Amino acid sequence: MTANLTKQTDFDAIIIGGGACGLMCAVQAGFLGKRTLVIEKNEKVGAKILISGGGRCNYTNLYTSAQQFISTNEHFSKSTLSQWTVEDTISFFETYGITGKEKTLGQLFPESDNARDVVKVFTSLCLDLGQEIWTGAEVKEIEQAEGGFVVSVERDGRTESLVAPKVVIASGGLPIPKMGATDFGLRMARHFGLRISETAPALVPLTITGKDQPWYEQLSGNSIFCRVWNDRISFEENILFTHWGLSGPAILQISSYWRPGEYIYIDLLPNHNIGELIKQEREANGKKMLLAYLANLFTRKFAEALSDKLPVDKNLASLSKTEIESIGQLIHEFKVKPAGDKGYDKAEVMRGGVATDELSSKTLEVKKIPGMYYGGECVDVTGWLGGYNFQWAWASGFVIAQNL
Repeated sequence: MTANLTKQTDFDAIIIGGGACGLMCAVQAGFLGKRTLVIEKNEKVGAKILISGGGRCNYTNLYTSAQQFISTNEHFSKSTLSQWTVEDTISFFETYGITGKEKTLGQLFPESDNARDVVKVFTSLCLDLGQEIWTGAEVKEIEQAEGGFVVSVERDGRTESLVAPKVVIASGGLPIPKMGATDFGLRMARHFGLRISETAPALVPLTITGKDQPWYEQLSGNSIFCRVWNDRISFEENILFTHWGLSGPAILQISSYWRPGEYIYIDLLPNHNIGELIKQEREANGKKMLLAYLANLFTRKFAEALSDKLPVDKNLASLSKTEIESIGQLIHEFKVKPAGDKGYDKAEVMRGGVATDELSSKTLEVKKIPGMYYGGECVDVTGWLGGYNFQWAWASGFVIAQNL
């Protein structure tokens, strides 16, 4: 492998990462007459865009505000999100032929249900605007130099060193390494002496091990609408039992707020009171067995699984007050202590990242390194499930482009 001489380029900025943030940054810079080079390690840009929402891409959320983001500084995202709003995202995509349709809880998907259409907007615009994209190229290092930054790039079996006045690190987080995710953004942050807020998998399934695992295994595939909570937050969405524990939207949401060793609580029948329901039912049909009654509320399989925890072989009329209270406790405050999570292989995003106090909240420029910017998942701003992380990516890409 041979190294080329350092080459001064005419790019206004080199953008590392061809994901949502990097692509938006390149396009918005192009609108302003700036020329950028996007360097993407994968053979194609937009890998996570293409798999999001089951390949349909929930590209924003109508309810986006700073409240749906986890960060050491809860106010940090406000400036970026106000500079590029949900309305801006909707208008941008509509301009280029993508009309959104709302699904659950404010999630917006393309009418076509095809994530490829979202990526095509960016690749077409980059072509039209003269923005260059290198795929199958890996940035090895970045150094400060006269004239800006030297970016060493390996591609086609050789290393090139490019000089540009500004550099944007939008290389994503650690989730889904098989899709090319690396620690590059964090590694560069450490190299330049930037503080990193503790990182961990987020929006990730939770695992159950030991003596409780067989109970969850028997319910694998069962999905129930629940309220899941801990002492920080609660979510009302479906949970999914799996052979290794719990998944589904509500579990993915709470996982971002869960820490190892803690309990989570599940209300299996939110918005109802099981004790009152049983009392009403037994007035009409006291001979009905508790098992049959629970099978009407849930699935038969789930009702049977509760047989080792509840007196399911008794009829409703014979249930004592204490038994009804115990049923209520179990149904409305089902207590779970996860053993862990499924890790970065199954996580949708990374929690933590480059510490927000290292960056300008208005421009996302590194305070002590003028000309270097961080955006997207690299930063300690983590959104909820349902399009929020895309809105942060588009917004941070836009904000950086305005300041290149």
